[in-house]
Amino acid sequence: MFPERFSNLPAYAFPRLRALLDHHQPGGDVVHMTIGEPKHAFPAWVPGLIADNASGFNDYPPNDGTPGLRGAISRWIERRYGVASDPDTQVMPLNGTREGLYNVCMALVPEKVRGEQPLILLPNPFYQVYMIGAISVNARPVMVAATRENGFLPDFSGLPTDMLNRVAAAYICSPSNPQGAVADRAYLRELIGLAEHFDFQIFADECYSEIYRDDPPPGALEVAAEMGAHPERVVVFHSLSKRSNLPGLRSGFVAGGPESIRRLKQLRAYAGAPIPLPLQIASEKVWDDEEHVIENRRLYQEKYAVADQVMAGIQGYQGPQAGFFLWLPVDDGEETALKAWKETGVRVLPGAYLARDVNGINPGKGYVRVAMVAPKDEMEHGLIRLRDCIYS
Repeated sequence: MFPERFSNLPAYAFPRLRALLDHHQPGGDVVHMTIGEPKHAFPAWVPGLIADNASGFNDYPPNDGTPGLRGAISRWIERRYGVASDPDTQVMPLNGTREGLYNVCMALVPEKVRGEQPLILLPNPFYQVYMIGAISVNARPVMVAATRENGFLPDFSGLPTDMLNRVAAAYICSPSNPQGAVADRAYLRELIGLAEHFDFQIFADECYSEIYRDDPPPGALEVAAEMGAHPERVVVFHSLSKRSNLPGLRSGFVAGGPESIRRLKQLRAYAGAPIPLPLQIASEKVWDDEEHVIENRRLYQEKYAVADQVMAGIQGYQGPQAGFFLWLPVDDGEETALKAWKETGVRVLPGAYLARDVNGINPGKGYVRVAMVAPKDEMEHGLIRLRDCIYS
């Protein structure tokens, strides 16, 4: 009666965490450091702008996004990456990037690659929607470990040729969730070159691109343009959730070649959920404003400094290059998360919940993910308690 394609999935990370922790009492005042839900202030003018345009809730929103929003997105891409993108044919607003990261498989992954079941490459650990997208189109997800040894970025080029010949697409997340690693230009050039050679697409999740320590992370679109890659080779995803502290706005975009975007628009026309019109109007102004992004980044840079100070001297500690997660090395992430909760009240996520076993090895098992989204002082107290509990 029901399909079996999702029957062997474990519970999602956060229900698993609740099952692990919630029948135990916390060992102190609770500090939530699990979910990556930004808590810095969003632009103060956003609610007023939505209210001023509230009559738009009486209208069906434009499926492909308003011309104003598409134009703002194109302008941002050009400012940020130096790449021109046609607002009518190369960008589409999304109702949160999870929508796009799932539907890109539905719209773009073929039923067969060279006559065989397609493969979709993804880093391990990974944002779980990548795997669900692959399974939904009867592709085989191939999880490639992103470990300290390879800079926390998957080495897709190390896969055997017979496997690469069946690849339809590769997901890449840079800056990466959970490790905060940045794919530099050399890495992106190698990956795009691999995709050119074996003729697959790259689905680049760049949602953390505006939160970084020093230099702005390069983007897949700009490197592809520098290389003169096929115009459909790269599809990128961005969001206002992290950049602008607006996770509840559910506003992001996808950008890529005209044919890729045409197919995504066609799928959206049948099965999508466009952003409500007042939120599109607000999103347009948010993409056009950089002042709040600069301030947001400054706050996270202060948090990097706090984390580095608190964790100084901890063997294996490596502060993130970007994003807002710490990927802390421990003996066993699940045991550590439970110990921290019972002894300190600090709530962290076992790394294994973000990864999958491959050949009996889960690359997240020896880590916990710690979100640096709480106010700085609260975050610092939480990190101190966590350090003293798990590293003493």
